[in-house]
Amino acid sequence: MPTFLDLLYDEAPLSAFDEHLAAAEAGLDEAEAAVLRSEYDVAVRLRDLMGRMRSREAELSALYETASDLTAIRDVDTILAAIVRRARQLLHCDMTYLSLNDESDGASYMKVTDGALTREFQTLRLPLGTGLLGLVAQTGAAYFTEDYSTDQRFVHQGYIDEAVAGEQIRAILGVPLVLDGVVIGALLAVHRSVRRFPQSEVSLLTSFAAHAVVALENARLFAELDEANRSLTRHTEAVDAAALAHDRLTDVLIGGGGVAEVAEVLSGVLDGRASVWTPSGELLAGEDPGLDWREVVPGAVASGRSVVVGSGMVAAALAGTEHVATLVLRRDDPLDLAGRRTLERGALVTALVLLFARSVTDAEERLGGQLLADLLEAGPESRERLRERVRRHGVSLDGPLVVATATVDGADRHRASRAAVALARRGSGLAGEHRGAIVLVLPGEDPLRVGADLQSAIAELGGVGTVGVAATSDGLRGDRLVSAHREARRCLDTLVRLGRGGEVSDPAGLGVARLLLGDNDPEHVTAFVETMIGPVRAWDERRGTGLVATLEAWFATGGHLKDTASVLHVHPNTVTQRLERVGELLGGGWREPGRALDLQLALRLARLQG
Repeated sequence: MPTFLDLLYDEAPLSAFDEHLAAAEAGLDEAEAAVLRSEYDVAVRLRDLMGRMRSREAELSALYETASDLTAIRDVDTILAAIVRRARQLLHCDMTYLSLNDESDGASYMKVTDGALTREFQTLRLPLGTGLLGLVAQTGAAYFTEDYSTDQRFVHQGYIDEAVAGEQIRAILGVPLVLDGVVIGALLAVHRSVRRFPQSEVSLLTSFAAHAVVALENARLFAELDEANRSLTRHTEAVDAAALAHDRLTDVLIGGGGVAEVAEVLSGVLDGRASVWTPSGELLAGEDPGLDWREVVPGAVASGRSVVVGSGMVAAALAGTEHVATLVLRRDDPLDLAGRRTLERGALVTALVLLFARSVTDAEERLGGQLLADLLEAGPESRERLRERVRRHGVSLDGPLVVATATVDGADRHRASRAAVALARRGSGLAGEHRGAIVLVLPGEDPLRVGADLQSAIAELGGVGTVGVAATSDGLRGDRLVSAHREARRCLDTLVRLGRGGEVSDPAGLGVARLLLGDNDPEHVTAFVETMIGPVRAWDERRGTGLVATLEAWFATGGHLKDTASVLHVHPNTVTQRLERVGELLGGGWREPGRALDLQLALRLARLQG
């Protein structure tokens, strides 16, 4: 027969101890039976003690495993859900929930629940000191009740009692969550039946709450660490992007790039669309962003910083206090501080690029103007020595040249001179101001086209240009350049004296005025005649007609149709047809007084030459 010790070793149930006592008592006297019952009592107490120890060991093991699991979780919300779930498992209760205190609101609000039945309970807020939860959250002490609805130790409120009744809650155990001596919330276990909470459960939930607070704080610290790491990563990326932008903008500046390159760099490093505008609102580089940015420019100029406008940013390019350009960046997302500083650095580089270009232009204008003056003023021997300066200046003045001189009305002459310098730079020529007029020298053989280009450049500045032009076959040989300039200047002066401002003319276009001003070279006379009536003479030679004779008769009779027909012995309709042909060949306006005078003189000179 087994002994009580054997039953303890085998962890037998209590019924086995009772059966062994009943069997062993048979046949024993009263004294022996008393000893056996004493052994029974000791065995039962040992059995209960061993059971409690095993239960305690299991609880501690579960608590340790739970705490270990919690420390491995990094997300705060996941931590809270794990806390209430593990607490419910450890205490074998119907529901657990966790609240966190809101000191500013003076309440403790339900953060997470496990086993709740109603939505109202999951969103419950309890003023501190109200109900069992509010009392635990306020005092930082553990409380429990066998039946909450009948326990008058707690401050009851209607909406709280309704939420408790909706969950069918009876027994509640609550322990505080304490961090560094401060109550941050409460952890509660609930049964939906009336029962007591032994001290072992109170101690177990309290220990679990302490581990939970540590895990919760660890999760919070890890979250802060992750955010700090992300912030550091963002900062590092911003620094790298700023360094890249700085390097690329420096390359643009050193490499002699323009504002288009600056806009391209900023568009790439800032992931947007950058454009550069003049202070007056004209686009220099990039594309129109479609933003109403002009109203914020004064603020950007005054502050020297970038300014937000809609889905973009505006920065002013300043040279000291001078506003030289405006940068506009369109971007889907707002720029961070590093991005804004990069845009402002781009504005600074834009100002430097424009100032450098302005300096280069000014230098070219001064050097080119001085070289042009030397070429026009120097003698033949000195002019030959100037060829090397011409070559170093990157100008091509060998071969046919066109010289244009102009006066400007309604615009700044210096700006017009710079426009002429731009034309000269594009055409490998020279330009500048000389003796009160703008002078442009370009390789070419079409004087009137060069004059028209110069006049158009002046018109773009809002002015009216009067231009005299001349040509020479080899500008730097002998005095040909000087002669061509003198001839172009004479054309200009003649146009001004005749009140023909706003016109472009070569010597042949001056008509009879060219001859009256003393230029009676036979070659010029021939050129004058050819300019005036050349098309009519060529028509007669090809067709065998008498248009020139008809013109002479028409002028001789004072423009009378019938008298002209009588002189020519033809019908008046024939005269009319011939005069219409003359109009087609000479162009409209040939009958006007000034043009008619030139034609009559050309006809007489042609007869004298013949």
